[in-house]
Amino acid sequence: MNRKTARLVVHSFKALKRFRFRSAVLMLGSLVGVAALTLVVSVGEGAQRKMLSTVRQLFGGSSILLITGGGRIIGGPRPGAARLTLDEIAGIVRQLPEVEAWDPQQGLTSEPVRSAAGTTTARVLGESERFERVWNRSVIRGEPFDAAAVAGSARVALIGATVARDLFGTEDPLGAEIQIGSVHFRVTGLLEPFGTDAHGMDRDAEIVVPLTTLQRRVMNVDTIGGAKLLVRDPTRVEETARALKALLRERHALATGQPNDFTIITATQVQRMVGKVERVLFVFLPLVAAVSLLVGCVVAASLMLASLSARVGEIGLRRAVGARPWDIQLQFLLETAVTSLGGGVLGLVAGSVIAEVVARRFTLGGVFSWKAILLGLAAATLTGLLAGVAPARRAAKLAPADALR
Repeated sequence: MNRKTARLVVHSFKALKRFRFRSAVLMLGSLVGVAALTLVVSVGEGAQRKMLSTVRQLFGGSSILLITGGGRIIGGPRPGAARLTLDEIAGIVRQLPEVEAWDPQQGLTSEPVRSAAGTTTARVLGESERFERVWNRSVIRGEPFDAAAVAGSARVALIGATVARDLFGTEDPLGAEIQIGSVHFRVTGLLEPFGTDAHGMDRDAEIVVPLTTLQRRVMNVDTIGGAKLLVRDPTRVEETARALKALLRERHALATGQPNDFTIITATQVQRMVGKVERVLFVFLPLVAAVSLLVGCVVAASLMLASLSARVGEIGLRRAVGARPWDIQLQFLLETAVTSLGGGVLGLVAGSVIAEVVARRFTLGGVFSWKAILLGLAAATLTGLLAGVAPARRAAKLAPADALR
């Protein structure tokens, strides 16, 4: 950079300081746009990681999920759904040689739970002794219940981290007693932390008890809400799902053309749903932020054009003492670019802070993203340059004599 260019840069910064209000408005437009872009990209990547983690746990490549209206595995009760029983699903599974493991499930949502030290609400799930393997969620402290506990409807419970915190604070929950409805349970294990799933549900606010205990002692039902099946060969998941569908339709005496009274979900279907969500996260939402940047660009260009009338004398004087049209043009480009870039840096900070707050609220983990930073800086610089082109060209075309008149 030669001395003349250096003086031009210094003069541009002095002009920004002299026109504080205009500079602040220019920076605000860039700040809002870049903050929105940073927030969308950072939270979007965090949400994608969380969603894929949930999908891997719930819908591994060899998983089939069977849902009826009586359960809460996904969504709420489905009207007109079939009543599924444990014996019925066990009989069907015996006819599906590709199924290597399965777990039935029944559940209650937002059930009041009490302990000697506190109260809370939790999602209570009734599972078999196979739930750790089938649902890929282990017990990090204590012991899971076994087949004998399921057969004997034992009053034992495994609790999530949120439930443990709400009911016991910093005390050790193992061996303590909790009350679900009117039934007392002994805490025998602490579930592996999970956080918020793709549906926005806190999976640590869950309690897992033996299926038969929930059915007989708490809910007084003989039905299950659904089941998850694991297939030996992932390439035969769709084939097994079709066989499961045919067996269920036959057992429920559904005529040709009559809709299913159950829902079967496979990993292939979930991947299609995930693809749709990803398109929203990484195509449509960034477009909203881009619109904010575009508006900021238009506002910046309008303000710079309006400021020309107040700076005509300054431009004429500089031209009269030897400044070239390119010098005038470069000055205006620098002013808008530096202002937009400054607003963009502030926008990066604001967007990153908001993204961290959102990530903590929804337990998305770390959301720091180099992609968001690079996109934000590039967007701010490009916005500034585009916003400065028209004002710079008009200023450069002013004749010295006309400007000084």
